[in-house]
Amino acid sequence: MVDEAGSAAKVDSLESVPAGVEAVAHRVVHGGRRFGVATVVDDEVLDEIRKLSELAPLHNGPALAAIAEARRALPDVPHVAVFDTVFHRTIPPEAATYAVPRRWRDEWEIRRYGFHGLSVQWAAERVRAERLVVCHLGGGCSVTAVRDGRSVETTMGFSPLEGVPMATRAGSIDAEIVLYLLRHRLLSPEEIEVQLERESGLLGLSGISGSVEELEASPEPDARFALELFAYRVAGAVGAMAVALGGLDALVFTAGIGENSPRVRDLVCGRLGFLGVELDPEANAGARPDADVGAAGSRARVVVLEAREDLVAARAARALLRLS
Repeated sequence: MVDEAGSAAKVDSLESVPAGVEAVAHRVVHGGRRFGVATVVDDEVLDEIRKLSELAPLHNGPALAAIAEARRALPDVPHVAVFDTVFHRTIPPEAATYAVPRRWRDEWEIRRYGFHGLSVQWAAERVRAERLVVCHLGGGCSVTAVRDGRSVETTMGFSPLEGVPMATRAGSIDAEIVLYLLRHRLLSPEEIEVQLERESGLLGLSGISGSVEELEASPEPDARFALELFAYRVAGAVGAMAVALGGLDALVFTAGIGENSPRVRDLVCGRLGFLGVELDPEANAGARPDADVGAAGSRARVVVLEAREDLVAARAARALLRLS
């Protein structure tokens, strides 16, 4: 929300909306090729967001519901959709393109879009570095390479399902697995989607929970294994991002897991010594965002950063509408 004073307020319910609101900014995860900038919401925009919901079923649908509710409550102010995919428009063709037939790419617009753009943009503004890797680790997880403030590679692709494992999402798997399940009629397309989106990731690995906090508290071997596999995949993704950047100057951990799990940060960074990453154990254990947790001798800066997607979205709405 942007009020008359030009400030922004994040609200958890419409009952807490402050007086004097001039505009409402809505984070929308998938903007596809259509939306390259923040956009004032109208019926046509809503239709396009709805079409993209099948590619981000955990996100675009709820966003549409929130926009509808907010428009009913505040019908006289502009509503602005701010898309996570916009920040990743700078990814070069070799990073954005799948090795699939041209028709897939040109006619059906199958390419790597990237997500968590608002969070990564905030991190890039707060942690200035030529070669920055941002680990957005929450319910959804992605790792992004940022060179001089611009996204050049990221783990999520055509949808937010690709990349490292997440709370309940599988992350990247061999496409033949899905074909095998369909060919042998072991699962329907709908069942596969539900299980990859809602029953995989940390939950599927542990059989206990998709919550890192709960897994850290569990004595079960499967809980420990889930965390170790998760950290292994995240560290591998950081290494891949360093390839895209030609090195690493700073590493950011953000979002729910990144901000609140010293254990996950330790497990990830423990595999990254070859990139000059070294944690200060005491600083890491007691870190509260925003904080530097790298050891004195670490060649790469390591930062725990609070995610502020709300501020980035509000700024985009203000700039679009030219509010003071």
